[in-house]
Amino acid sequence: MVFSSLYHVGSGSFEASASQPRILQAFLGTCVGIAIFDDTADVGGLIHLLLPEPINPESVDLPEKYATTAMPLFLNRLKELGATSKNMKAVVAGGALVGPLTYLDINLDIGGRTAEKAKNELDKEGIPIVQWETGGFFTCSIDLNMQNWQWRIQPSGFDATLSDTITSKPTESDVQQAIEAIRPIPQVALKVLRIIQEATYDIEKIAHEVKKDQVISARTIQLCNSALFSKRQEVVTLDHALVFLGQELFVKLIISAAVQSYYDQCGNGYSLCKGGLYHHAIGTAMTTEKIAEMTGDIHPGVAYMAGLLHDIGKVVLDQYISGAYPMFYREFQDRPSEIIDVESGILGMDHTRVGELLAKKWSLPDNLTNAIRFHHFPEKSPDDQRLTTIVYLADLLMSRFNTGLEMERMGTNRLKENLSQLGLTPESFTELVDLMPDKVFEPAENQTGNGD
Repeated sequence: MVFSSLYHVGSGSFEASASQPRILQAFLGTCVGIAIFDDTADVGGLIHLLLPEPINPESVDLPEKYATTAMPLFLNRLKELGATSKNMKAVVAGGALVGPLTYLDINLDIGGRTAEKAKNELDKEGIPIVQWETGGFFTCSIDLNMQNWQWRIQPSGFDATLSDTITSKPTESDVQQAIEAIRPIPQVALKVLRIIQEATYDIEKIAHEVKKDQVISARTIQLCNSALFSKRQEVVTLDHALVFLGQELFVKLIISAAVQSYYDQCGNGYSLCKGGLYHHAIGTAMTTEKIAEMTGDIHPGVAYMAGLLHDIGKVVLDQYISGAYPMFYREFQDRPSEIIDVESGILGMDHTRVGELLAKKWSLPDNLTNAIRFHHFPEKSPDDQRLTTIVYLADLLMSRFNTGLEMERMGTNRLKENLSQLGLTPESFTELVDLMPDKVFEPAENQTGNGD
């Protein structure tokens, strides 16, 4: 028997080939996934579309992200492999209005417009759509078996067949004990976090401190050579990394490496794939940094750190999640609820409150603590509201356009006001989607650089 390997097709990319023992898979929220195959030529593939069309058609860095530019490339590739329009068949999924919803979701309807643009390209070629499951309110996955051309579309992230029982809710005492038992972010990283809040800092001193921690040193070098931060020249020492990467990127790598060791303590609670919680944290950090660069007045490095740390509370609550999966699933199916509301109802607390307890225990700066506590409702942040708003937007983008990583659901009931806080309009939201760095969509195992 030949076993099929599983290949994750990230947003803004496609994969096509002749028949082989492999299953192509994409996790879809607002994004649209299209499987196309020609079973006569024994050729097929899967494309994962992010947006309907480029924001600026005159300057397109990655045409694979957009339906209008990616579909012709995908179809041409299939034809190069021997497929013909008359024999190709298509399966379309995704484009969800992931709840909770507001009129902005419906008016923007990014997923719906992406699906329609893709359909136009299929219609031009006369390619029939044998299954069309777009819209709705829930994330899903689409699979294409590259051996027998069978496809599958199913809700992603939850196993509804699990037992519907749950142990009692954790008490405050339970949570405090869990906080004490959890391995914290290494001291050297916490020291670096506090240092970078200052206007100036001694990078050589930071490097000296990091060298004292062999684990963080090794992880930093490993991350430096990973797909996430990869350069053409291999980095083998911290001194080499500092010279080669520059001061700001070097500091980001140190913190990212340290946070990875913290998130590695998670089991199969919030994470929906291997390394999912850390992958989501890195993606949110990179997106937060880009939004800060776009809007100004928040230092991008500080924004990156806030995005990286925003979900630290989930590591503590993770142990209580596995047994509660069926109840989370039912709540998400029956009601357009935010995850913090579901957490509070089932567990008696949510990850933002637990994250605040951790941040205070570790003496994190107030601006980072507020971003951790209020990133689901930045308007309630007592200060540094712009930083918290940027983290909220980045987290929202990740939850809508890079699904399948962790259990998450965010509302948009005050999206207009939060955008206004940064001098943006609802129409700017599509531009924010376009800001998401390409590296965000790398598979989780590539982000960590070691497949763990």
